[in-house]
Amino acid sequence: MVYVLIRHIVEDFLKWKSGFDEHASTRKESGSKGGMLFHTSEDPNSLAILFEWDTIENAHKFTESPELKKKMEEVGVISKPEIIFLDKIEDIPV
Repeated sequence: MVYVLIRHIVEDFLKWKSGFDEHASTRKESGSKGGMLFHTSEDPNSLAILFEWDTIENAHKFTESPELKKKMEEVGVISKPEIIFLDKIEDIPV
């Protein structure tokens, strides 16, 4: 399993979230297995999303697509996204 961490700032969380939810089927068709959504404690518009993806190739294809860039503009992403591809090493006990 591949993980993709995306961090960016949005203009308005509710507008962004609506567009993000509408884009779910596209993510799924591209290999996304779901993930977790976070925002910083200081700013609800500063977001981090940790996705699980089926393959590194599909994750790259999705994150580099012109369609994703267009969607991010439409939903109000106002910072350059930071995209990090991760491989899980191990689970850490408490």
